Amino acid sequence: MDLFAKCYVPSIADGFREKGIYPYFHALETRQGPEVVMEGKRRIMLGSNNYLGLTSCPEVVEAGVRALEEFGTGCSGSRFLNGTLSMHLELEHELARFLRKEAAMTFSTGFQSNLGIISALVGRSDYMILDRENHASIYDGTRLSFGKMLRYRHSDMEDLERCLKQVPDTAGALIITDGVFSMGGDIADLPSIVRLAKQYGARVMVDDAHGLGTIGEGGRGTASHFGLEQEVDVYMGTFSKSLASLGGYMAADERVVDYVRHNSRPFIFSASIPPASCATALAALRHLEAHPELPRRLSDLSDHFRGALKARGLVIRESKTPIVPIFTYQAERTLHIARGLYENGVYVNTVLPPAAPADGCMLRTSLMATHTEPLLDEAADVLQRVLEADHE
Repeated sequence: MDLFAKCYVPSIADGFREKGIYPYFHALETRQGPEVVMEGKRRIMLGSNNYLGLTSCPEVVEAGVRALEEFGTGCSGSRFLNGTLSMHLELEHELARFLRKEAAMTFSTGFQSNLGIISALVGRSDYMILDRENHASIYDGTRLSFGKMLRYRHSDMEDLERCLKQVPDTAGALIITDGVFSMGGDIADLPSIVRLAKQYGARVMVDDAHGLGTIGEGGRGTASHFGLEQEVDVYMGTFSKSLASLGGYMAADERVVDYVRHNSRPFIFSASIPPASCATALAALRHLEAHPELPRRLSDLSDHFRGALKARGLVIRESKTPIVPIFTYQAERTLHIARGLYENGVYVNTVLPPAAPADGCMLRTSLMATHTEPLLDEAADVLQRVLEADHE
């Protein structure tokens, strides 16, 4: 049988293209901001993870330009060998201090961070206990680890305890959860997770990709939001969202970080973060520290947008994060609505299976601290019109 035969079988994507509702790979022609030009037309951007709006911050951009001029375009090697810049160490030091952990290490992408952390820490006889709605990179990290995976129903602490009871006393256990869930925008029940971890002798790892910069004191994330910074054993995060760059990180006790540095194949055998990406992440982190009002502004805008949507009769999930999902339930309906929004100047992300249940599809909207109330009201008006037209 030809290995490529499956590539030529008509796919779901082919069907969506034929119907004119294929939602992916729209091309940006401007910087990532509250308003963008996509495919020749102005659109309100409600689909970006640029939560603090720092991809266009002059001092962040300038830091990247200076790094390119000083260090060139790349490091041409892994951190383990020739690819460590003094700036990498500076970023790791400042991250650890900001997150109030002993040490931090950086990875080339956020996705790679989960692969590298989980596969290094979890051995064949260990257990990983995952929320069912965790990010795909967490699931792929579990596959690399060769440990045993158990899953609990989303945010169901009774089901988490059921999983913990299955772990033998002789095995290590790591509870892994998103801090802010990337699709629904809800926040993990971290107090209960920490309590159960202590009760059953497990460790806790939080993927705070969508928590850093959006919740917690000064944007320090989910553990800070609950006052549990010393109770979470491992933080993972990314630079591609609030920190306006590319790359990822781990923060934990020094000995734990040092163990991962010397045992993580995705870290050891990958090239390091390019100089410009490292410099922009560092500049964005410093900007966040200097402007703790940015997460507060983002929270205020999120509250405003939720209020605007509810006032227009739209069904949303309540939360305190900048991720605002609008339920559309069925996949094809979701795509038709997304297409209507796009044609009327609003870009949103579609959430379809396997990222959502077959009857739980949604439009994922996400906000930036650089949005304005009038712009969000304009977007809410478009959402109302397109959704009302869909019901006719």
